[in-house]
Amino acid sequence: MTPKLRTTRIRRWPLAGLLCGAALLLAGCGDKSMVDAGPVAAKVDKDAISVARVDFLLQQQRGLRPEQFDAARAQILEQLINQQLEVRKAEADKLEGDPRVALALDEARREVLARAYTEKLGETAPKPTAEEVKKYYDDKPALFAERRIYSLQELLVEARPDQIGPLRAKLAEVKSVGEFVAYLNANGLHFVGNQAVRAAEQLPLGSLDQFARLKDGQAIVTPTATGVQVIALVGSRMQPVTEEQARPAIEQFILGERRRKIVDDDVKALRAAAKVEYVGKFAEKPAAAASGAAPAAPAASAGAKP
Repeated sequence: MTPKLRTTRIRRWPLAGLLCGAALLLAGCGDKSMVDAGPVAAKVDKDAISVARVDFLLQQQRGLRPEQFDAARAQILEQLINQQLEVRKAEADKLEGDPRVALALDEARREVLARAYTEKLGETAPKPTAEEVKKYYDDKPALFAERRIYSLQELLVEARPDQIGPLRAKLAEVKSVGEFVAYLNANGLHFVGNQAVRAAEQLPLGSLDQFARLKDGQAIVTPTATGVQVIALVGSRMQPVTEEQARPAIEQFILGERRRKIVDDDVKALRAAAKVEYVGKFAEKPAAAASGAAPAAPAASAGAKP
C-alpha cells in the first residue's frame, strides 16, 4: 500500500532537522548548488533534484514503517518534479517580484532562521539526572504513583455575574448532576453539556491536584467570560505508572522546560541589549503586548457537590 504523504508545499518544518531546513530554504532563495550538490535523484531539464532534498522531506513524514520508505521516497520525488516545473513557471512569470510573494518568502526565511537559532541554543540544556527524574516523579503522585482515570461531565453555563453565586449555592445543595441540570432548565439558563474520560496526564497540569482531591460526585466550578464552567467527577479508577515507565516522559518534559527557559532568558537579554522603538499607532500601548503577559485567570473552586 502506498503511504499517505503530506503535500509538497510544506509551510512549516518541525524542530527536528531545522538546520537542514534552513539550508534548504536559504539555498532555494539564492544559490541552489549547496542544496542539490551530491548524488542526484532526478533531473528536470538542467535542474537537478538531489537525494538530500528527497531524504529531508522523507524525514518529515511521521509514522512511516521501514517497508514504506522506498514507496514514500518515490512519491516525494514525483512531487518535487512537479514542484520544480511550477517553480520554473513562477520564476518565468517574475512572481518573486510580487510584494505578497516577496513578503511570504522573507517571512518563511526569518521563521526558519529564528527557529534554527533557538533549536541550536536549546541543545545547550543539560539532560536531567536520575535524581531529578525521581524527585519529579515523587513530587507528582497524582500524575504517576496515584494516577487515576477520570470520568467527567462538563457543563458550560451562560450566566450573568449576579447569577454565579446562586449557581454555586445550588451546586452545593443538589445530590447529582441531573438535579443541577433540572435546576438550569427550570430557570431558563442556557448550557452545553459534554462527557469525557480523561487520564491524569490529559488534564491541565495546574488543575491536576484539584481533580485528585475530588471525590465521586464533587465538581470544580470556574468562572468564564460568559458564565461558569462546571466539571463534575462522575467516577474514577486507579491506574498508576511506575518510575521506570514514566522516566522517558519525565526526562523529555524536564529537558523541554530547560530549553524553553534558556530561550526565554536569551530573548529577554537580546531585547534588553537592543533599542526597540515603537512607531505610530504601535507606540500608544506597546507595554502589554511586548511583555506577552496574559490576563490572570479567575480562580476555580473545588469540592462543590453535586
